[in-house]
Amino acid sequence: MRQLRHHLAALSSIWAGLTVPLHAGAAPAFAPTHTIPLDGEGHWDYASFDGSHQRLYITHGNQVQVIGPATHTQIGAILHTDGVHGVDFAPELNLGFTSNGRSDSVTVFTLDTLAVQRQLKVSGKNPDALLYLSQVHQLYTFNGSSHDVTVFEVPSMRIVATVPVGGRPESAVHDGAGRVYVNLEDQNVIGVIDVATRKLVARWPLGHCEEPTGLALDRLHARLFSACKNQLAVVTDARDGHQVADFPIGSHPDVAAYDAGTGLVLVANGDSATLTVVRQQSPDRYTVEAQVATVAGAKTMAYDPLARQVYLPALIDGRLQVMVLAPATK
Repeated sequence: MRQLRHHLAALSSIWAGLTVPLHAGAAPAFAPTHTIPLDGEGHWDYASFDGSHQRLYITHGNQVQVIGPATHTQIGAILHTDGVHGVDFAPELNLGFTSNGRSDSVTVFTLDTLAVQRQLKVSGKNPDALLYLSQVHQLYTFNGSSHDVTVFEVPSMRIVATVPVGGRPESAVHDGAGRVYVNLEDQNVIGVIDVATRKLVARWPLGHCEEPTGLALDRLHARLFSACKNQLAVVTDARDGHQVADFPIGSHPDVAAYDAGTGLVLVANGDSATLTVVRQQSPDRYTVEAQVATVAGAKTMAYDPLARQVYLPALIDGRLQVMVLAPATK
């Protein structure tokens, strides 16, 4: 424990020295508080936060590790999820879902016990991101290799549609009012899916954005935030697809988040080892407040909007750990 405290103190000192607010005299928006070490080997991908049970999920190799943020310890795991990518939740049904890329499948588990209920094949290849729509009780898996989307009815888990999208789907969001938006990474466009017809109804070019990955949505103002490979984020009007703004980010972004309570946009950048923190001044105006130093490889994240905590999985000292950032005190 003493060695761990010494390690965290050293990391905090480094991060504090590297946190660079872009406005003179402004305090950094976030600062590191601690790390949570995880066991096991293999590649990691998405982090997801279940607010209904206050649990953090990290997809790691062939398992999903579940962390209790209050205790900073692993409380369970979902095993046999071969090449797992994403996790999403249906809290009203006490169900969670994982997308398993190498087995072309979805695992269904219960949120309270983490017990696996079913494992089902998707209709495409390499399911990556996935998205649960509580309004219609449907689960979408975004299949990277087959360039399509599988739509499951929940909780029956019957496949009701396969939607071709004409490109490699990455992160996706839904507006709660009948539309799903997905970044098509190899096309540099946002695809728009109509939930009622289960068809792709629009493809919106992202202009000078290259290889969009992370995607977030401001539902109130109908603004989409696409994180791009060329160190840029593009803001798109979710009503008609026209671009309203852009702002600089770091290199190798994979996840973006929007906090409606604070008007902050967050982008995790793996190669530049930064968390870009952007203030929404108005729906069409954005100011970069800080580039908070993280560690190399921290390209995915989960965000808890109530505690305003950011969770970033990354290799630290050769071991997968979750870096936790919280609002900085002045």
